[in-house]
Amino acid sequence: MIERIHTKERMSRIVKHNGTIYLCGQVCADATKDITEQTQTMLDKVEALLLEAGSDKEHMLSTTIYLKDMQDFQAMNAVWDAWVPAGFAPARACVTGDMAREALLVEISVIAAEIETK
Repeated sequence: MIERIHTKERMSRIVKHNGTIYLCGQVCADATKDITEQTQTMLDKVEALLLEAGSDKEHMLSTTIYLKDMQDFQAMNAVWDAWVPAGFAPARACVTGDMAREALLVEISVIAAEIETK
């Protein structure tokens, strides 16, 4: 069974299938901020969606991070490293890409495992 949550015309924010959770690309809460704050608010949104979907950041399987400019790699990683629990880093790719809006500096897509309930 496929479950779609917060579905609109173009996409669903969360899709669940066979115990795997897929989040649509997440961006910051305020694109006027610098890379540090954009990264933090983006990860806050990821965490909230994972919890809503029945998962958490310790159950992330894979992430793809898109940076507008690779010069922001170190600053983004400083926030990322503080956010990901030690020993629970997912498989990850980080690439540069054009953003949907000029002011966006970072975006992430996430695949996670659902937390098993007994």
